[in-house]
Amino acid sequence: MLYSPLTDRAGLGGSAFSLRGNALPAPSAWAGLFGSLIGLNGFGYAHAKWFYEGKPPAPDWAGFWQPVPLLAVGTVLLLTFIAAVAWQKRGRRGFLPGPAWFGATPDRRAALYAMMPAVVGVHLAVALLVSGVQGRLFSADNALPAGWANLLGLGQIGIGLAVAYGGMTRLAALGLAVTWLLGVALLGLEPMLENVFILSLAAFFWLAGRGPVAVDRLIFPSLEPSARLMAWAVPALRVGLGLSLVVVAFTEKLANPGLAEAFLRQHALNFLPTLGLPVSDAAFAVLAGSVELLVGLWLVAGVFPREVVLLAWVPFNLTLTVFDWVELVGHLPFYAGMALLLVWEPGRANLEVWLHGLRGGPLAVNLRKLGQHSRARRGP
Repeated sequence: MLYSPLTDRAGLGGSAFSLRGNALPAPSAWAGLFGSLIGLNGFGYAHAKWFYEGKPPAPDWAGFWQPVPLLAVGTVLLLTFIAAVAWQKRGRRGFLPGPAWFGATPDRRAALYAMMPAVVGVHLAVALLVSGVQGRLFSADNALPAGWANLLGLGQIGIGLAVAYGGMTRLAALGLAVTWLLGVALLGLEPMLENVFILSLAAFFWLAGRGPVAVDRLIFPSLEPSARLMAWAVPALRVGLGLSLVVVAFTEKLANPGLAEAFLRQHALNFLPTLGLPVSDAAFAVLAGSVELLVGLWLVAGVFPREVVLLAWVPFNLTLTVFDWVELVGHLPFYAGMALLLVWEPGRANLEVWLHGLRGGPLAVNLRKLGQHSRARRGP
């Protein structure tokens, strides 16, 4: 029988497309370029600041308040609204089949969900271990000042080991959130907002724990979160992943054309001219940022998450052979979150499967019996 929180009340027409003259492209051009970027371009997910040679230019919002960037953002907002309406009209069901369509029974899906906190934990642990030993905070561009590099580096290593083993995971989640807040004080708000997905991972492990495949379940079962908290874990993770993409779309592209164009001069990722589309680097950056913004907003809104994940998967990985292991390690937490969203199903029935996976099985959580056993051992 599945665990239920209800029962336990716990092409551009041949002319160059450039931002310099603020020329507005035709709608068909936008559609063609969006399709090209979605299918081919990895710049939207290659964090420019991670690989920029030199000090990155600061955001310039004056460059954003121009016709082309505003049109791009307006198009993204319109598409997001249309998607939200379609999502509701379809009863919050996507177009792509999920595990159940392929024959996965609720028990098998519960077993899969039981493993997912461990999968997310291992991916996050690798990223934290690497940034910790390098004296960085969460990403390759966030070099910590002397002294703090040692302190927060060791902190990231400790948190990474905790979430990898699943020992004192919720305490580690609090430590991760505190580390993020310290990053705001040490490095500023902008770089931490770009890494707000770290805060959502902290929320995920605080709300869900580390699941049954963990040291916590063996020796610290009384520290397990309640079913009501577990129910919010995946939405918290999804929103944080989306917000990170939204922030980076602006700070590295839409509101920072100087950084985007300089980055494209250093790394020739604008492939569209080779396809016969005379698109300038400035326009390419706007389009790439628009795709990133689109994916981020759809994740935040929770509309068609499986479709969005598959939409982003190819461009998310396209530049791995260009930026090698640095990008791979930095994106590992995203990969884990995307994998979870790929198998996630909407609706209350799926929530019961999720809770059964986290709380059931051979090491099922039964805090009432555990408390009675503890009182019996203490005696009268």
